[in-house]
Amino acid sequence: MRRDTDTKQRLALVDEAALLRVLADPTRLRLAVALSRNGETCVCILAEGLAEPEYKISRHLAVMRSAGLVEARRAGTWMHYQLVRPRNHMEKCLWSCFRDYLSADKSMAATLRRVKKMSCGERKG
Repeated sequence: MRRDTDTKQRLALVDEAALLRVLADPTRLRLAVALSRNGETCVCILAEGLAEPEYKISRHLAVMRSAGLVEARRAGTWMHYQLVRPRNHMEKCLWSCFRDYLSADKSMAATLRRVKKMSCGERKG
């Protein structure tokens, strides 16, 4: 019985390490913070808010989606992303950290203000 518990704990640590590797990228970390504060958000708004090209944001969101951190919903030609519900205590703590601590960073606060102001209808082009 003890051996099964140890194996499950080791597997949980492997999953948590993989999650942290995905979030180690600054762009993906900024996306996680933006999604934690803004909820479901269109790629075009995230790109404008982070001042990055849409293809780059889409690529990072694809990595996050493959890791199970975000889920996507298609609306016409646009993809909308949101963080998944926390599946364990570590994710719950991280999501709270994104929302309550990291969003207070000066550069992140500016990003969040830009994201809040945008809507898909305001998009040019």
